[in-house]
This record gives sequence, structure tokens and C-alpha cells, in this order.
Amino acid sequence: MVEDCPSHSSSEQDALLQKLQALWAWRDMEKLREEMRLGFASLCDPLAWLLDVLDCCGDWRGPGLLTHIVRELQGWIKSHASDQPSGLKLKALQARLFPVLTRCNVSLMQPLISIYQLHTADRQHLLCFVSQLCQQGKFKEAATLSIKLKLQPDLEFEKMCVPLLLQDKIELVEAYVEGSPERQQSLLRLLDSWSMPGFQAKDLARQYQALPGKWPEKINCRRMHKMAFRLLDRYSLGPELCPHILNQRHLGTLKYLLHKRFVEKSMTQENWADHIQGIVQDNRWLQEQLVQLLARYAGLGVAAQWARHYSLLRDSLPPGLADRMEEPAGLERDDASEQTPWDSTKEGCYRLPVSRGDILFLSTWEEVMACQEQVLQPGQVVGIDMEWRPSFSTIGGKPRVSVVQLAIWGHVFLLDMLQLLRQGERGAQAALCGFFQTLLADPAIVKLGYGMSGDLRNLIATCGISRDVDLQLCGILDLQLIHQKLPKRSKKSCQPPLDPWQAKDKAWGSRPPEKGLSLLVQEVLGRPLNKTEQLSNWEKRPLRETQILYAASDAYCLLEVHAKLLKDPAAFGLSADVVVVMRKAGESPKAKAGKLPREPERPASVLEEAPRASVGILVQDFRVVCDNMLQGLGRSLRCLGVDVRILGNDEEHRRAAEIAREENRVILTSGLPFHSLRSQVGEGQCFSVSCSEKARDQALQVLKHFNVRVALADVFSRCQACNCSRYVKVSKERMALLRKQSGCWTGEDGEACLGDPGPTATVEPPSHQPACSPRWEGLEAAGPGDEPPLLPTGIRLRVEAVPPGVLSKEEPDCFYCCSQCGQVFWEGSHLGRLVSQFREVLDLPEES
Repeated sequence: MVEDCPSHSSSEQDALLQKLQALWAWRDMEKLREEMRLGFASLCDPLAWLLDVLDCCGDWRGPGLLTHIVRELQGWIKSHASDQPSGLKLKALQARLFPVLTRCNVSLMQPLISIYQLHTADRQHLLCFVSQLCQQGKFKEAATLSIKLKLQPDLEFEKMCVPLLLQDKIELVEAYVEGSPERQQSLLRLLDSWSMPGFQAKDLARQYQALPGKWPEKINCRRMHKMAFRLLDRYSLGPELCPHILNQRHLGTLKYLLHKRFVEKSMTQENWADHIQGIVQDNRWLQEQLVQLLARYAGLGVAAQWARHYSLLRDSLPPGLADRMEEPAGLERDDASEQTPWDSTKEGCYRLPVSRGDILFLSTWEEVMACQEQVLQPGQVVGIDMEWRPSFSTIGGKPRVSVVQLAIWGHVFLLDMLQLLRQGERGAQAALCGFFQTLLADPAIVKLGYGMSGDLRNLIATCGISRDVDLQLCGILDLQLIHQKLPKRSKKSCQPPLDPWQAKDKAWGSRPPEKGLSLLVQEVLGRPLNKTEQLSNWEKRPLRETQILYAASDAYCLLEVHAKLLKDPAAFGLSADVVVVMRKAGESPKAKAGKLPREPERPASVLEEAPRASVGILVQDFRVVCDNMLQGLGRSLRCLGVDVRILGNDEEHRRAAEIAREENRVILTSGLPFHSLRSQVGEGQCFSVSCSEKARDQALQVLKHFNVRVALADVFSRCQACNCSRYVKVSKERMALLRKQSGCWTGEDGEACLGDPGPTATVEPPSHQPACSPRWEGLEAAGPGDEPPLLPTGIRLRVEAVPPGVLSKEEPDCFYCCSQCGQVFWEGSHLGRLVSQFREVLDLPEES
């Protein structure tokens, strides 16, 4: 029998809630917490009172007063554990809690589970409740509760996860399988079954009639495949669990290579065939797909040649191809090479001004030692480039550097990294690492590169240099960052007249526009690089002569570009400050391994305007476009002052490439779209971010990769809603008056006061904002009554998002209103939290 305690009247309980509501309206948080603790102690049954409050609030969502009540009660119970209900009384409270859990915010589910000790509830009752949620179409709530209470082993996997996948609840599905290899493998097999030929999403409709919202006509295969590859990488699962997904990935790679070979005509037949055979191997389905694609891209002749090579059956061939195969072998040919209007022998491409005898291929440590004396000379300028086998899959880790090119005036040294690191002697490998460390650390030697951060990271990983080693990077000049500073007018004016070969190429209409280093070489030296060997198999030995010439040209052209820019910087529109950076590249201080070198010390005037050429980029100069998979990353970077364009959910990935080209932005993407986007922009202008990490960790990864320097004044210098960097400064007194004129004074929107005060209340810019121009200083109301105030441009000012409690405090003394969207911001605790999270990338004063 349950012993009843003296009951308090419902009016007393209502009075407590009303008192808490009044304190919440004024945002007197200290008094609110104190009143909560006193109120809980005065109640006979705080747990039953909380259920009454939750019931009367209907369909509530945090954060708000209820959120604070739940969290405060959870802390209060820990100090009064001996007084908590048990037995039948606790079971009755748990039974009342179940309907509440279907309405509560997911973030409060764990506190409520803790308060009412649901982990002690009957497991069968919990499973029945989860089943009821599924029947009601509340799959998200059912999965969340199952994860919190660890009910997954007793639930049918597909019944729980398929509806979540159809609703695009990818993160929740990944949380559902976390910690269970068996569930992870089941998820991979499920995703793979959806990639089988002939699968139709509508076939699932009969099983999940209760699924809320509009039934998806088509499975988002891109998202599903992305999840599958993430699972393979994170949990080291075997690719054999998802053969159909891998086939789809390989099919995409085949289409990419066919485009490069027969549309762009930027690959040689030998390179193309090497990659094709490595991808297709003995996979009969891929062999058939390749032949069908070849019939469309290259014609029946080439398709028949490959169909005979793989001994394909007639019934698997495209129409007309079977008859073509009966013709004598050897008549078909790949016409792409004849159609290609340019190659390494054409005058239109950059020609290496070094004799073949001065290009040395070094495969032993003794040969490397012989070149050290020439490379490690004080005052030397060295062009550095690296090559590795291209990877068309997200599986397999980071690429391994195969060849390192070191160019000095008159000579090019090609270091065969595969052979040098394969030599069994530890001393030889250690000596090789020591050679690179000496070269990279010597401030008296200028090291030139293009997009060097990725090259150096791959080199460090290939050589096995520990990140704990105090590796110094000095005297490094990244010409990619100088390239970004070339004015557009100067780029056009420095291009030479159209050569005859270019006119012929234009007639063909097949050659893609130049980008990256090739574009820089064309703008400065007048002719682009020949990139037909770029996608070579650099691990295959011996290297072909064309590969050796290509590798040497990529490094040697850096010397000529650097020299010509320094000789006549005005002709290319380079400012004197940029030239100072280029001339002082050998004075960079040391940086840790894996990081870009920091900026050399320069006069204050130089620091304000000069580009951060491989020695750090000011955040104002860093412009990115985030794929719609990385919206959280985009918001985090925007908090730090980065100029961020974020794709909407309905925008295609290719839109990121269009924006990047139009506005000179870096693309941030992840997973499958990376390879296609990277091919559409310049080198180093597309970066792949791990989607398995949190937005904060992703932001740190991006900032460190590009060596972006963030000052305290940059934090919240951009509007989180629209990316605008211009604010209207409004005093607290004026803001209070504007709220009153707009009809949203204290108490008139009490219901809103209990809920979320709005997105603008969570993001507050620092007080050190730039001064606003006079034409933005005035604010005027749109009219009498409750009409909102407007900025001079007609933008509505969102004064209703400012809680009255903020106006009653001593701080802040002013507000910042976005001049583009009208959002209102103020300085608060969020600034300190953000500074703490990103302290390692912020340039803070020493005293802080």
C-alpha cells in the first residue's frame, strides 16, 4: 500500500508555476533558480507536479521555462535521492510519463528518463510503448527513446531504421547502430539492397503507411551511398558488405574517365586504359556497363574492341554492337588521340627550357646525396611539386606520394619515393626524412609551390614523419595565394594574342578552360601546361618519357612564374606589398608539422593589405561556399567572420562549382561530390571535409588546412542569417522605445516569453564592431500602432526577438542590427563560449 503524504492544493501548485513564469519573463535567472529549489522542497511530490505542468502545456518545445524546470529538477533530485518515490508509486509516474515523451523536445528526453528512472521500468512495457510510437508514425521519437534506453537488441532492425532513412534522418540512424558491429553490418546490407538494379522505393510504401509527410518518390541514393562509405571508413567494415554500392561508385568513376578521355580529350589512351582496367577488373556487370558507355561516347568500333577484350555475350551488348563484333579484329581504333588538337609537342603548351640530360630521376639514397649540395645552397630558389596515383574512391586512406619534383635553375630532380622508401635500410629512410626537414626548415632557401598545404601533408604522411616532431616550415611561398591576388583586368591584359593552335582548338570546341597552375602559367608566361599526364598511374614503373617531362615541367614552371612576377609586378597588377611578401618569403618563422607556415614579420602597413601567401590568410580574405551537406560547418565558420555562401537543401552540388568560379570561393564539400567538384575548379579550390565530425571540429580542420588567421574582432562580425558584415548600432534606450512602439513590450507577448526567444538571441556580435556610416544611423517606425520599425532601406527590424530581460540588465549597453535582414544581435555569454571553443585558432593577446 502506498502511503499518501499531506497534499498541497492545486492553487498552491498553480501559484508556484505563475511565480516562475513571472521570473522567466524578466529573465532573472538567479532568482528563478532559487525559487525553483524552494518550490521543489515545498511540494509533496515534485515529480507528479512536473507531469501536471507538462500535461497542461500541450505540444511544447524547448528551450524555454519548461526546459529550465526539467533541468533544475534533475539537479535537485541528485541531492535528495533518498526521498524519491519507488515501487508502485514510481511505476504510476512512469506510466504517466510515456505520453509526455512523445511531445517533448529530444534534448530533454534524457533528463526526463533520469528523473523518472525509466531504466528501471519493465522492459516489455517499454518495448510495447516503442511499438505504439511506430504505429502512430512517430518513428523519430521511437528511435530516440530506444537509443536512450538501449532497447535496440530487442527491436526489429528494419522496422526501426527504414522509416528513418526514408525521412532522411541519417544522423539518427547512425546513432542507432553506434557501438554494435552487427547493426552496422545490417545497415550496410540494407543500403546495398536499395542499390540493386530494379529496386523501386514505392515497393516500401505498403509496409510503412504510417510514415508522416509526403511519401518519397525516390530514394536519395547520394545520401545513402555517402552514409555507406562513412560506415566503411569509421568502423573498418569490409567492402564485400555493399557490392552494389561499390559498383555504383565505380560506374560513376567510369563516366568521369570517359568524359576526360572522349569529351575533354585531356587523357592519353595509355593512362585511360590503365585506370579503366584497374577499376573494371573481372567484374562482369562493370564490363557490360563500360561497353554500353563506350558505344555512346566513342562509337561502336571502340565498344566492339573492348567487348571482344572481355569476351562479352551477345545478349548483353547494346543494339548493333553484336553485328559490329563479327567484323575482323583490328579495324576499330580509338580516334580520341587524333581528335585531340594538342599534346606535349604542340607549340601552344609550355615547353620546358631544360635539356633532357638535366632532368635526373633519383631512385637511390646515394643519388639523392649527390643532388643535396645543389639544392641546399643558401639563397637557392626551389620549385616543389609532387605526384601520386589518383584515387577515385573514398576507401583506402590518404594518397601516397610517388614522385617528388625539385627544380632549380637549369636542373630538375625527380625523387622516386616508392623506391627510396622501399629500401630496407632504416638509416636511408631516416636520412631522406632529414633531407626534407632540412630543406623545408631553411629560411635561406625559398620553396615555391602551388597549393602546397596538401602536398606537404601527404609528404609527411608518406615519409612517416611523426606529428610530434618539431618540424619547421620556413621560406615557403605558395603561388596559389599570389594567383588569387592577380586583378581580373590584369589577368586579361597579360594574356598573349591567340596562337594559331588556340584558334584550331577553339574550332574543335573540346578543350576545357584552364584552371589552377596551368591558368597561372598561361596568364604569366603566355602558354598553359599540358595536363594529359596529370591522371597517370604514378606508381607504375618505369615512368614513361611523357610522364617525366610533365613532372619536370610542373616544378620548373614555378621558377619562371616567380621570376617574371618579381621582374615586372606592375604589369600583372601586383601591389608593392605583395612583392614585399614574395621577396621576404625566406623569413617565415617556424610552424608545427602539418600546418601551413605562418606569415613573416612585416611592417604594419603590409599586414593590413598584403596577401597571406602560404604564410597565413586573414579571415576577411577567406571566401568559401559550403555544400548543403555542411550547413552546420558554414554557420560555424560564419561565426568566426568567414564569408560563407551556404547551399540550400534543394540546390544541386554543381551549383557550388558555379559560385566558386563566379565569386572566387573555395568549395567545402564531403564524400562523393568531392571528385566531380574538384575537377571543375582550380587546384586547391575544393576541400573535402569529414562528415562524421561535429561542426566545430570540421571548422577547425578547415581553418588549419588553409591556415586562416582569426582575430577576436572577427568573431560574430557577420550576420548568421544572411552573411552580411554591416550593422546598425542602436542604443539600449532606443531599442526599448522601438519595442514599445511595436507593441511587443514586456508582458504583451507572454506566451513567446516562455518559449524560444528566437534565433537572434543565441548569436551576439562583439562590441568592437566597425563604425556605421551616417546614412545608417537613423531608424524610423513604419507607422502608428504595432507596425514594426524599419531601417532606412525599408528592411524590417526584428525588435520582437529581443527579450525584455536583456533590456533590464546593465549589460549590454547597445545592440547591433543587420543592415540586410534586420536581425538583432547583442554581446553576451555566447561570445565567451565561442572564443573558448576556437581558442587554438584565434590570434589572442598574450594577456588573455
